[in-house]
Amino acid sequence: MLTLFGTPRHGFCDGLARRSFLRIGALGTGALGLPSVQFSEASPVENTPTRSVIMVYLPGGPTQHETFDPKPHAPAEIRGSYSPIATSLPGVQFCELLPKLSSMAHRFSIIRTLVGMQNRHESFQCYTGRPGGRPGDMEPAGGWPTFGSVASLVLGPGRQGMLPYIDAAPKMGYGPYNNRGLHDASGKVSWPGFTGRSHIPLALEGDVQSDLVLNGIDLARFDHRRKLLAALRRREASGQPDSVTNFQQRAFGLLTSSRLAEALDLEREDPRTLERYGKTQKTDPSFGGAPQSPKHLLLARRLVEVGVRCVTVSFGAWDWHANREGSIEYLSRKYLPVFDHALSVFLDDLHQRGLSDHVTVVVWGEFGRTPRINAKGGRDHWPGTQSVLITGGGLQPGQIVGTTDPSGGRPVDRPVHVQEVFATLYQRLGIDVNQVKIPDLNGRPRYLVEANRRPIRELG
Repeated sequence: MLTLFGTPRHGFCDGLARRSFLRIGALGTGALGLPSVQFSEASPVENTPTRSVIMVYLPGGPTQHETFDPKPHAPAEIRGSYSPIATSLPGVQFCELLPKLSSMAHRFSIIRTLVGMQNRHESFQCYTGRPGGRPGDMEPAGGWPTFGSVASLVLGPGRQGMLPYIDAAPKMGYGPYNNRGLHDASGKVSWPGFTGRSHIPLALEGDVQSDLVLNGIDLARFDHRRKLLAALRRREASGQPDSVTNFQQRAFGLLTSSRLAEALDLEREDPRTLERYGKTQKTDPSFGGAPQSPKHLLLARRLVEVGVRCVTVSFGAWDWHANREGSIEYLSRKYLPVFDHALSVFLDDLHQRGLSDHVTVVVWGEFGRTPRINAKGGRDHWPGTQSVLITGGGLQPGQIVGTTDPSGGRPVDRPVHVQEVFATLYQRLGIDVNQVKIPDLNGRPRYLVEANRRPIRELG
C-alpha cells in the first residue's frame, strides 16, 4: 500500500495571491507540489497508455435525448423535435444535429447510463467525482481534491518538468461552474482539498499569460527571480519548514524556456488549424456558463502536447429549462451544430497529431435532463442518468456502454457510476486506485475512489 502525505497548510507562499506567485516567478512553489517529488521520478507514467487527461466540462447539464441517446419511438413530449441519424457504428444512432460526431462514432465511446451525480449545478462533481459542500456529503477534512490535484500530488510535474495541472476554462458568470470548489446552493467551498494549495490548477484567465514570458523583462526583474529562488534554497538548508526541492529549479527552467508561454500563444498555431476549429459563439449571459469557444479546446490540445498532465476546459451553457433564451428546440438548433463541429475537429486533431493514444478525453456535465419536455418547452434537471463521451489513452473505442429505458430516464442495464469513470482515468495515468491512499487533513488515509469501484471493463 502506497500512502502519500499532502502539503502542510503553512508555508512561504500560502499567504500570497495567485497573481503574486506568477509575478515573482515562483511557479514551482505555487503550482508544483513538494510531496510529489518523492514519487514522480520513480513513477512509471511514461510507460502507461495515457500521459494526459482532458476534462471537457459542459456547464448546466446537457440533454441526452438531443445528443447521444435519442428515443425516436417515444411520444413527442419525450422524443423531442429532432430525428435520429445513423452513425459509423452499426445500429447506433445519435441526434440529427450531430452529423460530424455521428460519422466518427467508431473513434470514441459513449456511456449512456452514468449514475452517481447529484442535482447540483457545480463543476465540483465532474472534477472530483463526488458530492461536497453539504452536511450529508460527509466530506473529509480539507475537502475532496480534484482529479488533477491528485495527479499532481501522486505523479508530480508533467514531461520535462511541465506544470501538471492547468484550468484552461474561460471565467464563467455562475461561480460554481468555475474550477474553484464552490458549491451550488450551500455557498461553501471545498478548496483546495486535502492535497493542499500546491496542487490547485494554474488558471489561465486575465493577463496571467504575460507573466510566463521572459521577453521584455528587464535584467533587474529577472535577477530578482533568481535571488528569490536562492533565498528559498537557503531556507531549506537552514531546516526551516518552507522547504524547496529540485522541482523549484525545474520550475525556474520552465519559466526561462517559455515553453508554456509558447503553448498558450495561439498565434503560433497554423492558421489553417485555427480556421478549421472555427469561431466562438457566445452563449446567453443569463446562463452564467461558458462561450462555445473552439479555441479553448485547441488550447487544451496545445497544453497536453507540451506535457501538462491534466487540463480542464468548459464549453457552452446547457441548463435548458426554456426559462432562458428559448425552448429546447431552439437551443438545440442554435448550439448543438457548433458543439458538433468543435468537438469533432478537436478529436480529429488529437488523432491526426498522434495524441489520441496518449491523451484521454472525457466530455460531460453534472447531470442529464428530464425525459419529458416541460410546459415551457425545455427539459429540467435529471440526475437519473446522462450520456458521457470518453475516448483516447488506449481505451476501447466504438463502445456504447449501457442502455436506458424507452423514455431515456433510467438505466435498464449496466449503470456506470461516476466513480468508475474516475477509476478508469486514474488507471490510464498509471495510478492504481487499489494501492494509493492520501491522508486528509486529519491524517486519515483516503482511497482515490469509493470501495469496490473499478475501471469500466467494457472500455478495456
